[in-house]
Amino acid sequence: MEKTEKKENRFGLLGKNISYSFSQGYFTKKFQELGFDDHSYENFDIPRISDFEALITQNTLRGMNVTIPYKEQVIPFLSKMDETASAIGAVNVIKFGSQGLTGFNTDFYGFQKSLEPFLQAHHTKALILGTGGASKAIRFVLDELEIAHRFVSRSKKEEQFSYEELDREIMEDYSVIINCTPLGTYPNLNEKPDIPYSFISEKHLLFDLIYNPAKTAFLASGEAQGAAICNGQKMLEFQAEKAWEIWNMP
Repeated sequence: MEKTEKKENRFGLLGKNISYSFSQGYFTKKFQELGFDDHSYENFDIPRISDFEALITQNTLRGMNVTIPYKEQVIPFLSKMDETASAIGAVNVIKFGSQGLTGFNTDFYGFQKSLEPFLQAHHTKALILGTGGASKAIRFVLDELEIAHRFVSRSKKEEQFSYEELDREIMEDYSVIINCTPLGTYPNLNEKPDIPYSFISEKHLLFDLIYNPAKTAFLASGEAQGAAICNGQKMLEFQAEKAWEIWNMP
């Protein structure tokens, strides 16, 4: 765990292998700009969720963001969840209070706010690549926007496509493709989901939840075929601001 001066009001990111984290830099800068000298933001990089128990006994903690792989695993430690987080089944924000830990989901808010400017009338069907905690918030938003969708996973399951099944017909039918897998994250810059990129056209929109690098191999491959592309930077900024609102609620 990185050394950060322990302050009176501590916030942080719970995750695994998160030294690259956007959140620590974002909130540290925010606290400096606000003149909040008694606030700090740390990376809580734990190898397994069982280590969370010892962490939450520290009484200066006020709030946490949660990232891969703990968005679902953290739920048993919470006293309650807000309605949206319960509906989604994944948590990426925790508020510490006198009544215990409350879970929220701001991924859906960040995703919706960053996706909507790119949507066009023909974007009526989406493929969600990956089935982890982040993908649950994506599904929630697509339901809200009434965009039909199917998950794509490595193994064939009911109501899902496997990567092998993706052919020209499916790729042309589903013009929004959202990467919820970690493939392509720094430093593994050449990795990308195994989809048939040759069937992508200018009608497609490719959205990657990854923000580092700014243009993943997935996005670059789509852009080369004429597709519109968007990375996860704005999504993170929107959800970070929403998390800050939650932590400051009475």
